[in-house]
Amino acid sequence: MSLPENFAENTLEKTNARLTKLFANRTGRMRASEIRELLKLLDQPDIISFAGGIPDPAYFPREAFAEAMTKALSEQAAAVALQYSTSEGYTPLRDWIVGYMARHGVTCSRDNILITAGSQQALDYLGKIFLNAGDTALVTWPTYMGALGAFNAYEPRYDRIDPQTNRPTEDVLADAKAAGGEVKFAYLSTDFANPTGVTLTEDQRRTVLSRAEALNCAVIEDAAYQELRYRGDAIKPILALEIEEKGDIDACRTIYLGSFSKTLAPGLRVGWAVAAKSVISQMVLTKQAADLQTATINQIAVSEVANGVFEDHVAKLREVYGVRLDAMLAALERHMPEGVEWTRPDGGMFVWVTLPRGMDGAELLKEALKANVAFVPGGAFYADGSNRNTLRLNFSMSAAAKIEEGIARLGDVIRTQM
Repeated sequence: MSLPENFAENTLEKTNARLTKLFANRTGRMRASEIRELLKLLDQPDIISFAGGIPDPAYFPREAFAEAMTKALSEQAAAVALQYSTSEGYTPLRDWIVGYMARHGVTCSRDNILITAGSQQALDYLGKIFLNAGDTALVTWPTYMGALGAFNAYEPRYDRIDPQTNRPTEDVLADAKAAGGEVKFAYLSTDFANPTGVTLTEDQRRTVLSRAEALNCAVIEDAAYQELRYRGDAIKPILALEIEEKGDIDACRTIYLGSFSKTLAPGLRVGWAVAAKSVISQMVLTKQAADLQTATINQIAVSEVANGVFEDHVAKLREVYGVRLDAMLAALERHMPEGVEWTRPDGGMFVWVTLPRGMDGAELLKEALKANVAFVPGGAFYADGSNRNTLRLNFSMSAAAKIEEGIARLGDVIRTQM
């Protein structure tokens, strides 16, 4: 007896349907990243893309990494570079981070540091460590889309953290209790935030810290863009301010996340967490269950390059990206119609645009793509999907002339839609 032509196809479909019914409930909160999908546009030469939140590969320190990798793979060093290593991370790299953190006012030891596969992995670990289903995570409105993706799997509810207009502490705690959980942490990016480009003042950072004390929750300080300041004076991290108050990092509630992705090389996936030893110890246990360790050879290469060229390389990035930021702000002034507003960052990679009420960034993107210009619609950066009349523009990937052309195209599309 012959089988139906579509027998194999139907069998596969039924098997897949049965398997997906076995997925945990938490998978229903996992969403594809709009940014990861939009990054595919970068391969199309006719598209002027302001979508990616990524560094310009033309300025990767390729020669320094080639030399570092060659050294790591030499006959004597390869036995270490290609071998398993400790979960905490490569000791020389952690020691470099100790010095780096000290320059930013954070006194710590290598035992306060965990190397992670980018700061994104640290966000996942912290969600896993802190969040029970129904617990409250405080986030800015909007916030980093990747943080929402990392936390969503652990089934939290979201509330707002706003250093300027916070609701009364008792109201936040009451809402968390009514939802069946507790307030576990406040997550925010203090310098040139993704997506808005906004930086918190020192007073606002102290307000966040006081707020966390009143709520008895942790603070997750995402400092991915801290080094990319193009004007103005650096502001101490929240962790540094807390150490000043308490005298010892092991008495602090702030967890600082750093990354080499925006400064040296995102593809190597090397970041770090700095916190009280009690938090780092739990993160180490989480890492041992997840992937054992961050790739040894990548850590060694980053350590070599950081020790050799970090300061000079970052200075070059500031020069290049600073010109591009100025070009974007000037182009927005020239080409945006009345009623459109935008942030004016002092660093980072992003400008945040607010359209007139009633407009939709996702719908605007469809029209903008017809004009061969791309951006990220803003709704995805809100935990509740609201404020869809917003969009994020990246300037780090485009030279000034291309920024001018792309913003002019975008301005025409917005004007037409208005």
